Amino acid sequence: MHHWAVNGHPRLLFWSHVREFAVPTSMIESATVRREAGDWAGACAAARADVDLDLRAAGRARGRRFAATLRADLRHLAPDLLRWHFPRTRPDGLLRPGLTVSLARYTDDDGHEVHLVARTPPAWASAGQRIGLALWAPSGPLSRPGGHPHPRPDRRFRLDLHRHLWDARRTGELRERSGGDPGPGDGHAAHRWAAEAAILLRADGCAGNAVAVRLSSRHRIVLDANGSTARVSALQCTMPLLPDAATWVPPDLELLHAGLIDAERLHPLVRTALLPDAPVPGPRSPDSTAASRLVDCCGATHRIGVADGVLVALDHSPEEIRREELLVALGGNGLPCLRAIDAAHRHPEDLVQVRARLDHGDVEGALAVVEGLLGPDALLRGGQLRDELETAARRKVVHGLYRAGLVQGPAPSTRDSRRSRRRRSTVR
Repeated sequence: MHHWAVNGHPRLLFWSHVREFAVPTSMIESATVRREAGDWAGACAAARADVDLDLRAAGRARGRRFAATLRADLRHLAPDLLRWHFPRTRPDGLLRPGLTVSLARYTDDDGHEVHLVARTPPAWASAGQRIGLALWAPSGPLSRPGGHPHPRPDRRFRLDLHRHLWDARRTGELRERSGGDPGPGDGHAAHRWAAEAAILLRADGCAGNAVAVRLSSRHRIVLDANGSTARVSALQCTMPLLPDAATWVPPDLELLHAGLIDAERLHPLVRTALLPDAPVPGPRSPDSTAASRLVDCCGATHRIGVADGVLVALDHSPEEIRREELLVALGGNGLPCLRAIDAAHRHPEDLVQVRARLDHGDVEGALAVVEGLLGPDALLRGGQLRDELETAARRKVVHGLYRAGLVQGPAPSTRDSRRSRRRRSTVR
């Protein structure tokens, strides 16, 4: 790992965190198997993508030709790859909430424009980090809106011009469209702007030859067909906007160049596109999180580890354990081994990892970490770990209510607990 990348480029650290937790390997493998078997709906389920469209209804309303084209795109949609490339927010790299992203743009059998879109719920209902697939048309909604705050496709975040970021048939374009070079180090894909601007203007049928490039919330530049640029106020800019996917170098290129990620951690479709000569990774080695841990106890080195499904003190007899537990119940300190077990339940060393997995909706991964620490049959004691799991469960209920259209905003307790937890995790 290059220390300059760690110390000088928070953008790279941000994306390194995203790549570690946001799209688990188990999700990629499950979604890939189902997609390759032709089960596009199963692939979406594996990648936590909700299908909010009805192909038969769309065919009746928009025509058979349109429905056939849409069905072909859905069969080649890699929802795990879409999640890999979906816009995210700082500081934790969560999916950008309340967003509608155009994936593909069609003309139905009557000549009307229709979009296949991917949507994220508002932040207060984002538990599980789910993505919804729907249809949208300028003439009116074609899918259940679900009270979405921004149902219209966002012109800054659009992937209809970047199918290689979600369509398994087009992933080979990734290296060329990214320029095959991590750029000057600031993340801007300036070496691709002119070519991407031409694609944008041609796709949207624009008569002009200039586009706006968003550098930050306050700064934009105008890029003309000759590649020259001029700075302009964001308030003055009404011309076509270069999408973020074309403005920035794909983070995987930068991470590879900085040594912050290796080929095995890349999404397989991304790895094939960026590193076509890289060997295919072998099977993963089994997890060894269940190994015993050492504790200084009564002048000796003792072990605690998982036995019979729970975390126990391995070097103390059952009679001694019962006696010490009674002492603790009466207000005593208890053995260091028992105190270490109690600490593992209430605020374990891997709490940050568990929290990150819960934040990104990977409940199975979080529970696997907990089981590796405490055993599959452990009963959680009060403390930070239990609080995190209970909060995740409550927020999942809120998401379900949002999906059902039963709530229109966050409960005060959910909003407040989320804000306080953000304060605790800023050091992360």
